[in-house]
Amino acid sequence: MNENNRQYVLVKRPESDVTDDIFEYREGAIPDPGPGEVLLKTLYLSFDPTQRGWLNDVPSYIPPVQLGEPMRAGGIGQVVQSNNPDFAAGDIVQGTISWQDYVAAKPDGPMPFTKLSRDYPLTHNMSIFGLTSLTAYFGLLELGQPKEGDTVVVSGAAGATGSIAGQIAKIKGARVVGIAGGPDKCNWLTSKANFDAAIDYKNENVEEKLKELCPNGVNVYFDNVGGAILDAVLLNLAQGARIVVCGGISSGYHSWETDHPPRNYMNLILHSARMEGFLVLTYAARFPEAIGDIAKWVQEGKLHFEEDIVEGLENAPATLRGLFEGKNLGKLILKVADPE
Repeated sequence: MNENNRQYVLVKRPESDVTDDIFEYREGAIPDPGPGEVLLKTLYLSFDPTQRGWLNDVPSYIPPVQLGEPMRAGGIGQVVQSNNPDFAAGDIVQGTISWQDYVAAKPDGPMPFTKLSRDYPLTHNMSIFGLTSLTAYFGLLELGQPKEGDTVVVSGAAGATGSIAGQIAKIKGARVVGIAGGPDKCNWLTSKANFDAAIDYKNENVEEKLKELCPNGVNVYFDNVGGAILDAVLLNLAQGARIVVCGGISSGYHSWETDHPPRNYMNLILHSARMEGFLVLTYAARFPEAIGDIAKWVQEGKLHFEEDIVEGLENAPATLRGLFEGKNLGKLILKVADPE
């Protein structure tokens, strides 16, 4: 291999919003895998809200990306060289990698490498069968516990996690209202994803629309955004409501202090409601169960999903920025190279 190894490294911490200049483009030699490591050629990179937390120099469930290191990401790669008996050249694997053409790593990272088949498009392992769908599955069913006839509200509803959470709630017999940005996303929710109604937070008053669309209150709220939208839902809870705290893309990834802390949380007391967060990796032992259910629902035509695929490693910084600007519909993926 005579290629250079292109990479984007983190050179400074973001002050608030993700900007392209916190990353620096560099080229270097293709790394040699060490003992127990494999050398991967990067094929696809995943873009997820949790990456915002990895940019902060604060404690988290995994260490932050260090300055001078390539940006971390979930991804798919093809083994080029292996010093690990469990993997051979040519294997296609999914796990934790980084923004570069070639990655030398041990297969037991934050998301251990798993071998993938080619029975369906590789990107499906990052979208409908990936962590975002698993997050929706366990967050909604284990914490939200929707019952037939419940009103379920989902924010970030046109994203990879929210769109699946809302559709699973619909499968369970709930009435589902999605909150998304812009008429195109809202139309997709009601016309393709089987949501009962959608609220365009960019052009409509969320608090007023919630009162109109949820006259008996919200039984389950699957929260991907936090901030002012969470506050609006807190004003319209049903008795015994369950709030699933999945993410805080509107503010909570910037620092430990959110831009808009919840002001109406006392309504949790008034309505005997519960608000709870979770990490999907807690349910890792049950992933096969969830994937089995998801695959069945896809086959039955009950789950619809979108993949928003960008091409070219050079677009990695702008793609991450676009995620937080709400530009994507469904799962956001960057294609780096084709498999051999």
